[in-house]
Amino acid sequence: MSKTTQPLSDLEISQNATMRPITEIAEIAGIPQEALELYGNYKAKINPLKLNNTTSSAKVVLVTAISPTPAGEGKSTVTVGLADALNQLNEKVIVALREPSLGPIMGMKGGATGGGYAQVLPMDDINLHFTGDIHAITTANNALAALIDNHIQQGNVLQIDPRRIIWKRCLDMNDRALRNIVIGLGGPVQGTPREDGFDITVASEIMAIFCLAKDLQDLKKRISDIVIGYTYQREPVFVRDLGVEGALTLLLRDAFKPNLVQTIEGTPAIIHGGPFANIAHGCNSIAATNTARKLADIVVTEAGFGADLGAEKFMNIKAMQGGFKPSTVVIVATARALKMHGGALKTELKAENVEAITKGIENLAKHVDTIRNFGVEPIIALNRFITDTEEELSAILNWCRENNVKIALTNVWEEGGKGGIELAKRVLSVINEENNFTPLYDVSAPIEEKVRTIVQKVYGGMDVHFTDKALKQIAQIEKFGWDALPICMAKTQYSLSDQPTLLGRPENFTVTVREIIPKLGAKFLVCLTGDIMTMPGLPKSPAALKMDVDAEGNAVGLF
Repeated sequence: MSKTTQPLSDLEISQNATMRPITEIAEIAGIPQEALELYGNYKAKINPLKLNNTTSSAKVVLVTAISPTPAGEGKSTVTVGLADALNQLNEKVIVALREPSLGPIMGMKGGATGGGYAQVLPMDDINLHFTGDIHAITTANNALAALIDNHIQQGNVLQIDPRRIIWKRCLDMNDRALRNIVIGLGGPVQGTPREDGFDITVASEIMAIFCLAKDLQDLKKRISDIVIGYTYQREPVFVRDLGVEGALTLLLRDAFKPNLVQTIEGTPAIIHGGPFANIAHGCNSIAATNTARKLADIVVTEAGFGADLGAEKFMNIKAMQGGFKPSTVVIVATARALKMHGGALKTELKAENVEAITKGIENLAKHVDTIRNFGVEPIIALNRFITDTEEELSAILNWCRENNVKIALTNVWEEGGKGGIELAKRVLSVINEENNFTPLYDVSAPIEEKVRTIVQKVYGGMDVHFTDKALKQIAQIEKFGWDALPICMAKTQYSLSDQPTLLGRPENFTVTVREIIPKLGAKFLVCLTGDIMTMPGLPKSPAALKMDVDAEGNAVGLF
């Protein structure tokens, strides 16, 4: 692999890279042959039950970011680059990431395999169908939907009220036309007509359960605990009442094994599970993280969007359910993004604007405060772009020095692991120190109190407004004894508030919770805020318009 003076796309860089056989990567990771299930030459499934090491003791490094902007922050790129840098420093490291969803890939956000010379490979396979995990999750979700409607059609012994079914179908694609639909039309043999809808697969409870279950038995138990709706007497109906948890687990059996791939530099990478962080909990699977912790000394992982979303949920949900804690947290920031948070337009980002950066640093400061609220001292990864000036970078570096915040410049997109050595050394200097990590709230606290804690301590908001619908749902959740669960906030990623246009560090705002959905299998309560949708729509000019395949079957236009 060689770099040229001509700028290459992420896809071109990945296609020019030389991959090692996945069996060699498995050997580097310490995975025995009997634990490896090959998916071609460069992908494999890992059977955790056949690993020699049964203890999970590696240090976990979480990578998060400031609130995302159209300028881009490069969180996944820094995550991969940091792992490669640690590998260059002879640390036994594995990077653990989420699987990309086809929704944003075909839409506007792009892929989730890093970029430049800090990527996981094969990039095009991972960003498209990969090993079929998300398809399996979609199938299991929709099998349950079909079984519910069939139960009603075949006599409805459980007395399920078709008007009170909360289980939705799903599809791994942005499709606004499916948000609200009517099914069962066409006469008695076609089923019972009722309102229904689709979520995107990565927002489904099956995806959340898939990523939070420790093993197959835990997966089956969690699926059995799913609430699918209510009876005519308004009593909850669970999957276990239908008796289909075994069949749904069987559909997920192979997908539940974590996937092994590699970075451009040959660092082992485990990619598994892909919940969104704005409408789900935004972290890769516990099964994958714990598999990596059995194999490596350091696991570098990421959580979706900014620290107000993915990192908050990593701390309050994933870490608590997974039985580990972050040894340190890296917050990715860029001068470009800080300019936008300071009021600069996207078209003005190439021009030097220290004033906008100084104002935009308020957003970074809030994310630093958030991580410190969890008892962990963060490290800033200042991800360099070619248009950054020394004055702009100095403004950020000076702010960090003045506020006693650790920071390291990174340039992993262009230089791969070499561009992350300074960051890797910063990480190594702190991961063996004990921190005071603790979740922000007691799960046994009242629902309103837990939500208010997140809004005030993580978002910096003033208060929470619960709609009448949300208050009725809280009363119902308390009636059934489901209230002692963590909160999974569904909120815009673009702002610390629930209003996408409020950039920087807004103050004196109130967050509106319009609906609360019990996800008992995932063991959390989803609070829908603002205008957040669990089924996104495609943009006016979706990324799919630029994609193609050549006569040899190679991907074209995939980032």
